[in-house]
Amino acid sequence: MDSTDSEYADVVEWRRDLHAHPELQYEVHRTASLVASKLTEFGCDEVVMGIGQTGVVGVILGQKRTSGKVIGLRADMDALPIEEETGTPWASKIKGVMHACGHDGHTAMLLGAARDLARTRTFDGTAVVVFQPAEEGGGGGKAMVDDGLMDRFGIAEIYAMHTEPGLPIGQFTTASGPLAASADGFRIKIDGKGAHGASPHVSVDPLVVGANILLALQTIVSRNVHPRQCAVVTVGWMAGGKAGNVIPQSAEMGGTTRTFDPATRDMIETRLTEIAKKVAEAYGAKATVTYKRMFPPVVNHSSETAFAVSVARSLVGDRNVNASMEPLMGSEDFAFMLEARPGNIMLIGNGDGASVHDARFDFNDEAIPFGIQYFRGIVERGMPL
Repeated sequence: MDSTDSEYADVVEWRRDLHAHPELQYEVHRTASLVASKLTEFGCDEVVMGIGQTGVVGVILGQKRTSGKVIGLRADMDALPIEEETGTPWASKIKGVMHACGHDGHTAMLLGAARDLARTRTFDGTAVVVFQPAEEGGGGGKAMVDDGLMDRFGIAEIYAMHTEPGLPIGQFTTASGPLAASADGFRIKIDGKGAHGASPHVSVDPLVVGANILLALQTIVSRNVHPRQCAVVTVGWMAGGKAGNVIPQSAEMGGTTRTFDPATRDMIETRLTEIAKKVAEAYGAKATVTYKRMFPPVVNHSSETAFAVSVARSLVGDRNVNASMEPLMGSEDFAFMLEARPGNIMLIGNGDGASVHDARFDFNDEAIPFGIQYFRGIVERGMPL
C-alpha cells in the first residue's frame, strides 16, 4: 500500500472521521460501533464488543493454524478533553474534546491491517486485533486484561504502536526493557488552624506548611534515588484560602511521580508520605496523604522487541529503525498488557509538527501505510506459512 492506493484513501477517510468524532475514556460508543462494524465487514471470524467495558476484539484465523500461535495487535480509541485548534476540515465536531494523541491514527492503521489480514490470511496461526478504550488516564488496558482478554482469546504475544511527533515519516523507534515510566498520583491535605491575616501568631498556617512540604519533596529524587536511575516527583497544583487577609484552616496540593524501577516506586511512595506527615507535624499541623498507583512502567520484552525491530527493518531498512531509544518519562497503559503477556510497543514517525496532547496536534496520514505494513508484518512474519 502507498499514498496513491485507493485503499489508503479509505483508511485516511476512516481516520479523519474518527478525528472529527472524538470520545473520552470509556464513552467510546460511536468509535467502538464503527470498529466492530468494519471488522464484521472485513470478514473477521469473531467480533466481540464490551471487553473492558467498551473495548472491541476481532479474531482472524490464518490459512493454517498448525502452529497454535496467537498474536495480539492493540490500538487505543479514546481522545482527550482539549479544545482543538488545528483548523482542519476534519477537526473535532465535539466541543472541548479532540484526538490530540494520535489514537484516531492508531485505530485506523489497525483497521487497515485487519482488513488486509482477513483478506489474505497468509499466516499460520491466529491474529487478534484489540481496540482499547480509556488509555488516557482511565486504565482501559487493565480493564481489558481483568476482563479476561488474554486467556479468553489465547493471546501469547501482544504488540502496539504509538505515533511519535518529531520522528520522520517512515522511521520507527523502540527499545528493549523500560520504555515509558510508571505514573502515580498523590494528593496531600494539610489541616492547620485558621486566623486573621493580621494575627499569624495564633494560627498554624497550612500554606507555610504546604510550601515547606513542597520543597522537602524535592529531596526525594536528589537524595534517595540512585544517581543512575530516573525518577520524577512533581507538585502540579497547590490551593488554599480565598482572601488576602485570612489565614485558611486548610490547604491542599497534588502531583505526579514517575519512575522505571519497582523498588524506587515503592520508596518514593513511602518517603513522600513520611515527609508530608512529619513536616506537617513539625509545624503543629496534620497532613493526610492519598497516593494512587495508576500505571506501571512500560517494559518491552527482549525477544519480542528484537522481533518487532526486525519487522520494522524489513519494511524501511536498518538506518530507519532505532532499537535503542531513550526511555520516556511519560506513561502508557499498554504497560498492563505487557505485564500480562510478552510483547513490544513501537513508536512510528509522525513527521514535524505539534507534540501530542497539544491543541494543534494532528496525526499525519502519510504514516498510515507504514503502520499498516508494520502490523501486517508482525502477524505474517511472526506466524509464517
